[in-house]
Amino acid sequence: MNLKKDWRKNMHSTMNLGGCVVSKNILEKRGRLKWCFREESVNNIDNGWRFLSEIDTDEFLADSKNMVICDWGTIFEIEPAIALIFELPIGTELTLEYDGSQKCFVDSETGEKLIF
Repeated sequence: MNLKKDWRKNMHSTMNLGGCVVSKNILEKRGRLKWCFREESVNNIDNGWRFLSEIDTDEFLADSKNMVICDWGTIFEIEPAIALIFELPIGTELTLEYDGSQKCFVDSETGEKLIF
């Protein structure tokens, strides 16, 4: 899948893109962003994106207090690579893989790497 876009355009357009649900482990910098998936929005402010960290467990995720609603721009500041995935459709499930200083999104269902 090719997601090649102009980074500068994406960096300037990350604000006011709605809210998303994110693990506190990401916001509090205990774990890096690892899983990204997009669900149906629950209201007109929700953009449908959900972000989980590499250290989130089923037990951790079972407690709703461990998840926070925040602005897309907040997550972009933590992980700018998400600018390239915003327009992907509902049902998208991605894994962000880290290899040193390089990152790569992988389709969680097909294993296909997303090309930027």
